[in-house]
Amino acid sequence: MLEIRENVSHKGYDFKADNVHITEAFENNKVTGYITYSYESDRTIVHGIDDGGDLFLCDGLVRSVIFKSTLKGIGTLVFDTADCRENLRKLKFITGDCQTVENIDRFMNGCSDCKHKN
Repeated sequence: MLEIRENVSHKGYDFKADNVHITEAFENNKVTGYITYSYESDRTIVHGIDDGGDLFLCDGLVRSVIFKSTLKGIGTLVFDTADCRENLRKLKFITGDCQTVENIDRFMNGCSDCKHKN
């Protein structure tokens, strides 16, 4: 059974910044993917994603960060990584060269809104 949870210790990762958060996906007590991100006052920045090529895992990891961002009152998500671009496009988190999802509350309700639409 898939389980997604935050790694608060950063054990097993080499990050120099204290403000980087890591959320991991577990299956059978083994890490199968992760997403790294940080919060700013008005946006969440995704630094990296490892989904092992699994579209559904990518979706779950990103949505977990979006959910946590909405709980903090943050309405913008920026993908500052080239990781998983194809999966992010398939899932309509991004379009074209767009790296930003504006109004993530609306996105979670089925609408994506990007300030860089083609």
